[in-house]
Amino acid sequence: MRRDVLELDLASGAATVEAIPTLADVEAVRLLLSGGSVVDWQRLAWNNFDEIDRYLATHLLDMGNPADRERLRYVFNEAVSYLEENLGLRFPAEMRNPVDVREVFLWASHADRFRKKQILACVVCKLMHVIHHMEAADLKFRAPIAQEVLFDLAEAHILQQARRMRDDGIPVVSFYGSRKSRASMIAKLLAKKENLAATIFDELRFRLVVERHEDLFRALSWMAQKMFPFNYVIPGQSYNNLLDPAEVIARAPPGDAEAQPVVDEPVVAQFGKNEFSGASYRMINFIVDYPVRLPESDLGRFHFELGQVVYVMVEFQLLDEQTARNNETGENAHHLYKQRQHDVVEARLKRGGARRRRSNA
Repeated sequence: MRRDVLELDLASGAATVEAIPTLADVEAVRLLLSGGSVVDWQRLAWNNFDEIDRYLATHLLDMGNPADRERLRYVFNEAVSYLEENLGLRFPAEMRNPVDVREVFLWASHADRFRKKQILACVVCKLMHVIHHMEAADLKFRAPIAQEVLFDLAEAHILQQARRMRDDGIPVVSFYGSRKSRASMIAKLLAKKENLAATIFDELRFRLVVERHEDLFRALSWMAQKMFPFNYVIPGQSYNNLLDPAEVIARAPPGDAEAQPVVDEPVVAQFGKNEFSGASYRMINFIVDYPVRLPESDLGRFHFELGQVVYVMVEFQLLDEQTARNNETGENAHHLYKQRQHDVVEARLKRGGARRRRSNA
């Protein structure tokens, strides 16, 4: 039976010493907040296999599992073949058949004297990003499994990760999830000009409230490291008017100052702003394609070519406790938000949006 609201009690988490963020941590957070794409990145920022394994684990790929190692090698070979056949690129033997595919991620992170290897490795990683996601979408289309079941699997995994967040000492006040009701989805589609079901990104959504504003970066960094693959944030769907760019850049290790940033992206993104929220409403919001490993019974004969993992869109909202309280007062009150949405829906249905056009004039 579907649960419309899920809530997790995280109040008992024990405090721990905050880890010093790496350049990779900072850039992952910047990507979440900006709503950009790793295809525009100039390089990566990993230092060892342990960091890469942690990243691959967010895709539900375990490098201790022979099947997952084979999957990574398959995607790498597909990427290199595409680049050779379609773009005419040529790779040295060392790069064409690395002993360990994870070496490619390290080469993309560190430039040699002429940067040729770093540039080629970065290009390969970008193609792997695209091909893996494309084949996961194909697997999702072919697999005999309902979207509702995928949401259930994603939901269970996210709540499990939230408990890990608490255990790791992230100062969480609350973490709760919900699914849009049928009535809410209809209202949203009627209010949006892009009134197709495919444009609803937040059917499954989670809100995280931390104790202080200063805890926002730490929570975002933890999520990008352990909860979901940061590279599959949906471009153009982030909104941030809560965490200042300077606060994020200031977290970069001093020795990496000259290397910042790996991509020229703003941290304050306005793409995903909800037009019905009050003018003073503040939050961090982004959409991630979240990985779900399919049960063996649903894999069929597509296991080798398409892998075992598919992705479902999940919305994450983050804010601190004081901002959460402020967001419930005055023009930001939820009933006023719903009334503004209702007014637009009524205007579109009765007068073809005339009222909306006048109000925006």
